[in-house]
Amino acid sequence: MTRNPGGDVKRRVDRLRRDDTVAMARLNEFGQAVGDELGVWDHPAMPATGGLIGRFVQLEALDKETHAAALYAAFATATPSLWTYMAIGPFESCDELGSCIDAMPCDQAGRPYAITVDGDALGFASYLRIDQRNGVLEVGSIALSPSLSRTTAATEALYLMIDYCFDLGFRRCEWKCDDLNLPSRSAAERLGFRYEGTFRKATHYKGRNRDTAWFSITDADWHGRPSFVDWLSPDNFDGQGRQRESLDRIRRRRSPRLP
Repeated sequence: MTRNPGGDVKRRVDRLRRDDTVAMARLNEFGQAVGDELGVWDHPAMPATGGLIGRFVQLEALDKETHAAALYAAFATATPSLWTYMAIGPFESCDELGSCIDAMPCDQAGRPYAITVDGDALGFASYLRIDQRNGVLEVGSIALSPSLSRTTAATEALYLMIDYCFDLGFRRCEWKCDDLNLPSRSAAERLGFRYEGTFRKATHYKGRNRDTAWFSITDADWHGRPSFVDWLSPDNFDGQGRQRESLDRIRRRRSPRLP
């Protein structure tokens, strides 16, 4: 039986044209679906090394001399499982943690921040893979001590980083994690990131393979800002600091079409 490769290609193209994304795309002069015009956009500035301040938290340039001792004390009560999905940790000494901080890049590859509450460093997070040319960066290398994890301050810290990157003019903010790291995947979705897929055997660490799950928020779908502002409002917390309405509920109330 003689095959018609050209016919196979035409059928695949026709099938793709029925895809919603392609169907809604604009067409060029050749009738091909193409992306939106970039419009007036300039390369964003590099993120500052610190100075992100919220109601509950402040992000400062991560520094060994300033933060290592406080971070080591904050992580002392953590179980080793805190570090399962990170390439670093656990740390046997303050000096070991300090050396890790020194090794963190503070350039195009990264901007590490100490997450401080009332002046005490309780965790850290970084901008990674900062690509000014394309307007893309990643929020990652996040380690939250037991006293910071699952608190309003922790949520606010990550909100400040996401919001700041879009204020600078970045077009896309990424979140990547081990595909098996269910708490990280849940946190990404709670913060408004969309799952995009899993890159199999993307890397390895601690003697293990890592399939990497990719999530993103773009400037076009950064609807999270008003929801976060509402959630962080003093009116949303009672006298004991308990939330009256969850972030997810606020987001769905503001955007009923969310899945």
